[in-house]
Amino acid sequence: MDEQPSGPRHKGFYILPNLLTTAALFAGFMGIIWAVEGRFEYSALAILAACVFDGLDGKIARLTKAASDFGIQFDSLSDLVSFGVCPAVLIFLWQTHEFGQLGLAVSFLFMACGALRLARFNLQSKNLPKKFFVGLPIPAAACTLAALVLFSTYLPEFLFTSILAEVTLGLVFVLSLLMISKVKYASFKELEMVRLHPFSSTVTAIMLFVLVASEPKFIIFLVFMTYIISGPMYTYLYLRLRKPANLREPRKEFP
Repeated sequence: MDEQPSGPRHKGFYILPNLLTTAALFAGFMGIIWAVEGRFEYSALAILAACVFDGLDGKIARLTKAASDFGIQFDSLSDLVSFGVCPAVLIFLWQTHEFGQLGLAVSFLFMACGALRLARFNLQSKNLPKKFFVGLPIPAAACTLAALVLFSTYLPEFLFTSILAEVTLGLVFVLSLLMISKVKYASFKELEMVRLHPFSSTVTAIMLFVLVASEPKFIIFLVFMTYIISGPMYTYLYLRLRKPANLREPRKEFP
Protein backbone atom coordinates (compact mmCIF):
# COMPACT_ATOMS: atom_id res chain seq x y z
CA MET A 1 0.00 0.00 0.00
CA ASP A 2 1.43 3.38 -1.03
CA GLU A 3 2.23 5.87 1.72
CA GLN A 4 0.53 9.26 1.68
CA PRO A 5 2.85 12.19 1.04
CA SER A 6 3.75 14.11 4.18
CA GLY A 7 3.99 17.52 2.50
CA PRO A 8 1.20 19.82 1.36
CA ARG A 9 -0.99 18.86 -1.58
CA HIS A 10 0.12 21.91 -3.52
CA LYS A 11 3.43 23.75 -3.25
CA GLY A 12 1.54 27.05 -3.26
CA PHE A 13 0.26 26.23 0.23
CA TYR A 14 3.71 27.04 1.59
CA ILE A 15 3.11 30.74 0.93
CA LEU A 16 -0.17 30.97 2.87
CA PRO A 17 1.29 30.88 6.41
CA ASN A 18 4.09 33.23 5.37
CA LEU A 19 1.57 35.71 3.97
CA LEU A 20 -0.23 35.74 7.30
CA THR A 21 3.08 36.20 9.10
CA THR A 22 3.82 39.13 6.77
CA ALA A 23 0.40 40.58 7.61
CA ALA A 24 1.25 40.34 11.33
CA LEU A 25 4.60 42.03 10.65
CA PHE A 26 2.87 44.82 8.73
CA ALA A 27 0.38 45.32 11.56
CA GLY A 28 3.27 45.65 14.00
CA PHE A 29 4.99 48.15 11.70
CA MET A 30 1.82 50.24 11.45
CA GLY A 31 1.44 50.02 15.22
CA ILE A 32 4.86 51.62 15.64
CA ILE A 33 3.98 54.39 13.17
CA TRP A 34 0.68 55.12 14.92
CA ALA A 35 2.35 55.12 18.35
CA VAL A 36 4.89 57.71 17.17
CA GLU A 37 2.03 59.80 15.77
CA GLY A 38 0.25 59.66 19.12
CA ARG A 39 -2.62 57.50 17.85
CA PHE A 40 -2.32 55.07 20.72
CA GLU A 41 -5.65 53.27 20.32
CA TYR A 42 -4.90 52.54 16.67
CA SER A 43 -1.50 51.19 17.73
CA ALA A 44 -3.15 48.95 20.33
CA LEU A 45 -5.61 47.65 17.74
CA ALA A 46 -2.71 46.91 15.40
CA ILE A 47 -1.11 44.71 18.09
CA LEU A 48 -4.37 42.81 18.55
CA ALA A 49 -4.68 42.39 14.78
CA ALA A 50 -1.12 41.06 14.63
CA CYS A 51 -2.05 38.53 17.32
CA VAL A 52 -4.95 37.28 15.17
CA PHE A 53 -2.70 36.89 12.12
CA ASP A 54 -0.02 35.23 14.26
CA GLY A 55 -2.51 32.69 15.54
CA LEU A 56 -3.86 31.93 12.09
CA ASP A 57 -0.50 31.35 10.40
CA GLY A 58 0.40 28.45 12.71
CA LYS A 59 -3.04 26.88 12.40
CA ILE A 60 -2.98 27.07 8.59
CA ALA A 61 0.59 25.76 8.45
CA ARG A 62 -0.47 22.67 10.41
CA LEU A 63 -3.70 22.15 8.46
CA THR A 64 -2.00 22.43 5.07
CA LYS A 65 1.15 20.60 6.27
CA ALA A 66 3.16 23.60 5.14
CA ALA A 67 5.23 24.09 8.29
CA SER A 68 8.93 24.70 7.68
CA ASP A 69 12.04 25.82 9.53
CA PHE A 70 12.04 29.00 7.45
CA GLY A 71 8.47 29.74 8.54
CA ILE A 72 9.37 29.22 12.19
CA GLN A 73 12.26 31.70 12.02
CA PHE A 74 10.24 34.21 10.00
CA ASP A 75 7.42 33.97 12.54
CA SER A 76 9.82 34.67 15.42
CA LEU A 77 11.25 37.75 13.71
CA SER A 78 7.74 39.00 13.02
CA ASP A 79 6.75 38.40 16.64
CA LEU A 80 9.73 40.40 17.88
CA VAL A 81 8.59 43.43 15.87
CA SER A 82 4.84 43.11 16.45
CA PHE A 83 4.91 41.99 20.09
CA GLY A 84 8.29 43.26 21.28
CA VAL A 85 9.25 46.52 19.58
CA CYS A 86 5.73 47.82 18.89
CA PRO A 87 4.31 47.50 22.44
CA ALA A 88 7.57 48.77 23.97
CA VAL A 89 7.41 51.93 21.82
CA LEU A 90 3.66 52.29 22.41
CA ILE A 91 3.82 51.96 26.17
CA PHE A 92 6.81 54.32 26.47
CA LEU A 93 5.23 57.08 24.42
CA TRP A 94 1.86 56.55 26.10
CA GLN A 95 2.79 56.42 29.81
CA THR A 96 6.23 55.30 30.93
CA HIS A 97 8.06 58.29 29.41
CA GLU A 98 6.94 60.19 32.52
CA PHE A 99 9.56 58.28 34.53
CA GLY A 100 12.46 59.37 32.32
CA GLN A 101 15.34 56.91 32.17
CA LEU A 102 13.52 54.44 34.41
CA GLY A 103 10.57 54.34 32.05
CA LEU A 104 12.91 53.93 29.09
CA ALA A 105 14.75 51.08 30.83
CA VAL A 106 11.56 49.21 31.75
CA SER A 107 10.16 49.58 28.23
CA PHE A 108 13.43 48.25 26.82
CA LEU A 109 13.34 45.42 29.38
CA PHE A 110 9.99 44.31 27.95
CA MET A 111 11.42 44.13 24.44
CA ALA A 112 14.60 42.37 25.60
CA CYS A 113 12.72 39.76 27.65
CA GLY A 114 10.44 39.19 24.68
CA ALA A 115 13.46 38.46 22.50
CA LEU A 116 14.85 36.07 25.11
CA ARG A 117 11.45 34.38 25.37
CA LEU A 118 11.32 33.82 21.60
CA ALA A 119 14.89 32.49 21.48
CA ARG A 120 14.21 30.03 24.32
CA PHE A 121 10.96 28.91 22.72
CA ASN A 122 12.68 28.18 19.39
CA LEU A 123 15.26 26.01 21.14
CA GLN A 124 12.88 24.13 23.43
CA SER A 125 9.66 23.94 21.42
CA LYS A 126 10.33 20.41 20.11
CA ASN A 127 11.01 19.02 23.58
CA LEU A 128 8.18 20.66 25.51
CA PRO A 129 4.60 19.37 25.86
CA LYS A 130 2.15 21.07 23.53
CA LYS A 131 -0.42 21.70 26.25
CA PHE A 132 1.66 24.34 28.02
CA PHE A 133 4.07 27.19 27.38
CA VAL A 134 6.99 27.72 29.75
CA GLY A 135 6.92 31.42 30.44
CA LEU A 136 4.32 33.93 29.33
CA PRO A 137 4.03 33.96 25.51
CA ILE A 138 5.11 37.28 24.05
CA PRO A 139 1.83 37.78 22.08
CA ALA A 140 -0.16 37.52 25.33
CA ALA A 141 2.14 40.02 27.06
CA ALA A 142 1.87 42.48 24.17
CA CYS A 143 -1.91 42.10 23.90
CA THR A 144 -2.27 42.72 27.64
CA LEU A 145 -0.58 46.10 27.22
CA ALA A 146 -2.67 46.84 24.13
CA ALA A 147 -5.83 45.91 26.06
CA LEU A 148 -4.75 48.24 28.87
CA VAL A 149 -4.51 51.14 26.43
CA LEU A 150 -8.03 50.43 25.18
CA PHE A 151 -9.41 49.79 28.68
CA SER A 152 -8.02 53.10 29.97
CA THR A 153 -10.93 54.91 28.29
CA TYR A 154 -13.17 53.44 31.03
CA LEU A 155 -11.09 55.01 33.80
CA PRO A 156 -12.19 58.27 35.43
CA GLU A 157 -10.06 61.31 34.74
CA PHE A 158 -8.48 61.49 38.20
CA LEU A 159 -7.24 57.89 37.98
CA PHE A 160 -5.96 58.42 34.45
CA THR A 161 -3.81 61.34 35.53
CA SER A 162 -2.74 60.12 38.97
CA ILE A 163 -1.86 56.42 39.14
CA LEU A 164 -2.16 55.02 35.61
CA ALA A 165 1.51 55.69 34.80
CA GLU A 166 2.65 53.86 37.96
CA VAL A 167 0.33 50.93 37.30
CA THR A 168 1.53 50.71 33.70
CA LEU A 169 5.18 50.76 34.75
CA GLY A 170 4.60 47.98 37.28
CA LEU A 171 2.61 45.89 34.81
CA VAL A 172 5.30 46.17 32.15
CA PHE A 173 7.93 45.04 34.66
CA VAL A 174 5.84 42.06 35.82
CA LEU A 175 5.06 40.98 32.26
CA SER A 176 8.76 41.15 31.40
CA LEU A 177 9.67 38.82 34.25
CA LEU A 178 6.83 36.42 33.46
CA MET A 179 8.05 36.02 29.88
CA ILE A 180 11.43 34.70 31.02
CA SER A 181 10.07 32.76 34.00
CA LYS A 182 9.27 29.05 34.21
CA VAL A 183 5.60 29.66 34.93
CA LYS A 184 3.36 27.34 32.89
CA TYR A 185 0.63 28.82 30.71
CA ALA A 186 -2.00 26.93 28.75
CA SER A 187 -1.25 26.83 25.02
CA PHE A 188 -4.76 25.87 23.81
CA LYS A 189 -3.15 23.86 21.00
CA GLU A 190 -4.80 20.60 22.02
CA LEU A 191 -8.44 21.29 22.82
CA GLU A 192 -9.89 17.96 23.95
CA MET A 193 -13.05 19.73 25.06
CA VAL A 194 -13.77 20.87 21.50
CA ARG A 195 -13.37 17.37 20.07
CA LEU A 196 -15.37 15.63 22.79
CA HIS A 197 -18.17 18.20 23.05
CA PRO A 198 -18.40 20.06 19.73
CA PHE A 199 -21.95 21.40 20.24
CA SER A 200 -21.29 22.72 23.74
CA SER A 201 -18.03 24.26 22.58
CA THR A 202 -19.81 25.99 19.70
CA VAL A 203 -22.44 27.44 22.04
CA THR A 204 -19.71 28.63 24.41
CA ALA A 205 -17.81 30.26 21.55
CA ILE A 206 -20.97 32.07 20.40
CA MET A 207 -21.66 33.31 23.94
CA LEU A 208 -18.10 34.57 24.27
CA PHE A 209 -18.37 36.33 20.92
CA VAL A 210 -21.58 38.08 22.00
CA LEU A 211 -20.00 39.03 25.32
CA VAL A 212 -16.90 40.50 23.65
CA ALA A 213 -19.02 42.31 21.08
CA SER A 214 -21.07 43.96 23.83
CA GLU A 215 -18.12 45.51 25.69
CA PRO A 216 -15.01 44.70 23.64
CA LYS A 217 -12.48 46.94 25.40
CA PHE A 218 -13.44 45.80 28.89
CA ILE A 219 -13.85 42.08 28.08
CA ILE A 220 -10.59 41.85 26.10
CA PHE A 221 -8.67 43.42 28.99
CA LEU A 222 -10.40 41.09 31.46
CA VAL A 223 -9.61 38.01 29.34
CA PHE A 224 -5.90 38.79 29.04
CA MET A 225 -5.53 39.73 32.71
CA THR A 226 -7.22 36.44 33.65
CA TYR A 227 -4.75 34.58 31.44
CA ILE A 228 -1.82 36.41 33.05
CA ILE A 229 -2.99 35.44 36.54
CA SER A 230 -3.79 31.85 35.53
CA GLY A 231 -0.12 30.96 35.03
CA PRO A 232 1.13 31.62 38.58
CA MET A 233 -2.10 30.20 40.03
CA TYR A 234 -1.66 26.94 38.10
CA THR A 235 2.10 26.65 38.67
CA TYR A 236 2.40 27.62 42.33
CA LEU A 237 -0.99 26.59 43.73
CA TYR A 238 -2.71 23.92 41.62
CA LEU A 239 0.39 21.84 40.84
CA ARG A 240 1.57 21.92 44.45
CA LEU A 241 -1.82 20.75 45.69
CA ARG A 242 -1.72 17.87 43.21
CA LYS A 243 1.78 16.80 44.23
CA PRO A 244 1.86 13.03 44.82
CA ALA A 245 1.67 11.95 48.44
CA ASN A 246 5.02 10.13 48.26
CA LEU A 247 6.75 13.39 47.33
CA ARG A 248 5.32 15.31 50.24
CA GLU A 249 7.04 15.57 53.58
CA PRO A 250 6.27 12.53 55.75
CA ARG A 251 4.06 13.08 58.72
CA LYS A 252 5.57 12.70 62.16
CA GLU A 253 4.05 9.89 64.17
CA PHE A 254 3.86 10.23 67.92
CA PRO A 255 3.88 7.18 70.19
